[in-house]
Amino acid sequence: MSKTTTDETPGGTDLRDQDQDLGAAGSQLSTAPEEEPPNLPSLGVIGWARWFWRQLTSMRVALLLLLLLSLGAIPGSLIPQTGIDETRVADFRERHETLAPIYDKLGLFNVYSSVWFSAIYLLLFVSLIGCIVPRTWQFVDQLRGRPPGAPRRLTRLPAHTTWRTGTAPEEVREAALALLKKRRFRAHVVGDAVAAEKGYLREAGNLVFHIALIVMLIAFGWGQLFKSEGNKLIVEGDGFSNTLPQYDDFKSGSLFDAGDLEPFSFTVKEFTGTYERSGPNKGTPRTYEAGLTYSEGAYGEEKKTTVKVNKPLEIGDAKVYLVSHGYAPVVTVRDGKGKIVFQDAVPLLPLDANVTSSGVVKVLDGYRNPEGEKEQLGFNAFFVPTFGGSATGTMLSQFPALDYPVLALSAYHGDLRADSGIPQSVYQMDKSKMKEFKDADGELFKKLLMPGETMKLPNGAGSVTFEKDVKEWAGFQVVQEPGGGWALGGAVAAIGGLAASLFIQRRRVWVRAVEGPDGVTVVEMAGLGRSESAKVPEELGDLAAILYDRAPGAPDPEDASPDTSDPTDPQAAPAEGAEQQ
Repeated sequence: MSKTTTDETPGGTDLRDQDQDLGAAGSQLSTAPEEEPPNLPSLGVIGWARWFWRQLTSMRVALLLLLLLSLGAIPGSLIPQTGIDETRVADFRERHETLAPIYDKLGLFNVYSSVWFSAIYLLLFVSLIGCIVPRTWQFVDQLRGRPPGAPRRLTRLPAHTTWRTGTAPEEVREAALALLKKRRFRAHVVGDAVAAEKGYLREAGNLVFHIALIVMLIAFGWGQLFKSEGNKLIVEGDGFSNTLPQYDDFKSGSLFDAGDLEPFSFTVKEFTGTYERSGPNKGTPRTYEAGLTYSEGAYGEEKKTTVKVNKPLEIGDAKVYLVSHGYAPVVTVRDGKGKIVFQDAVPLLPLDANVTSSGVVKVLDGYRNPEGEKEQLGFNAFFVPTFGGSATGTMLSQFPALDYPVLALSAYHGDLRADSGIPQSVYQMDKSKMKEFKDADGELFKKLLMPGETMKLPNGAGSVTFEKDVKEWAGFQVVQEPGGGWALGGAVAAIGGLAASLFIQRRRVWVRAVEGPDGVTVVEMAGLGRSESAKVPEELGDLAAILYDRAPGAPDPEDASPDTSDPTDPQAAPAEGAEQQ
């Protein structure tokens, strides 16, 4: 077998013609559009518009816009957003009086709805479409076409081999065609050679990746326009129906309609939370789960399920997540005559990891003071599930479980301004028209209560009992985002397409078999890939070895008979630069 390693041009063939021949052989290994430099002196309005469109739809601009979109999302993660947590935004404004106006002008408190983020988003969308459409048509044309014919000199390609064989050229070409098709090459005979190509999935993966990006952008935009997100705190034994008035807070996209809410309801039967009792992770939750009974629609069958952290209840497009937990001590308030004017579980909000909690108890109706006048009562409540004892001097919980519950109350009476028309939080108390109950020392009347204990209000104003029953509450977030499935599908397709474009090598192989001057068949094989890769020479060597077995090598003329030529004859000398092996 012999391997040619020279680039000589017998017969005075022009090197430029050969370079053009090789360029045609390697053409269309990619669907990337060829970029032409603009002819600046002749550019007019249409010319500049065409140039701008070409720049916008180029791959490098699409990648730049994708990078800008990623960088633009960073402030949305670091700076509190009005659409997610307005309380944190208000707190940020109070603490940063200089930065807040600047952030307002830049739209950093509402990044994903800002003009600049929307502009990047839309430009990226247009760029991807403008880039993908022409490449798709080019790829379709390549699939419908056939691999180009072999160059005139296969030995000029980076990977090549040649040998002589006694097998007829037609038989060699037939064997090569069958071999290449068996290896899943698209192959056909062109003149005296077989042309084959493989690796089309590389470009298909590239197109799938970019189409998946468009799907993700559409899904993201659709989800932002039609999404809804609401939170609801529910005490054990209470229920929830998926209607707007039922939510504690609710936000939605600009095109959302209340009729888009999935019809369902559920009841929280019990909440179970367990915690690490010892070790470095003491107090860390081990189990957080809520047992529910739910039904779909107005007359749906009642079903049981358990919602855990990161394992939501899915109903249609809606997902019900378990996001928080706390305690709701049961409090009973009586007036001076012993009549019950309030009895309910009062949810308190946790302040730390050990569920030290605070809130208020409001008695709005039914209470009369010792003089018989209508009044309202208010109590600041502070609760710890595991009290450290009076020796600690602080009301901080030592453990999140209900090991030693204690409730601290401080009492007020007057007008809670619940009818003022100004929305109030159920966890805060407006004291502007409230008066403190005073103890014997003239200080605010307050007391620590354990389950079952009662606090007597001064001057026969009534009493407050901390019942032995301490309920637990669970916080749920109901998310409805119609584009979520499409976004997930687009992400999976993008990963698959990117993997295909990175790991699949598109390459071409040619096999030429012609009869030499001495009547012996000369076989030439060569391969060409889109980029330099060790796979092309290795694959070519493997194919050549199999084909060599079917068309074994023939001895060279000087090996077949004694040398009787005149050594002074210049025509008897071997071709310069040909290496025998």
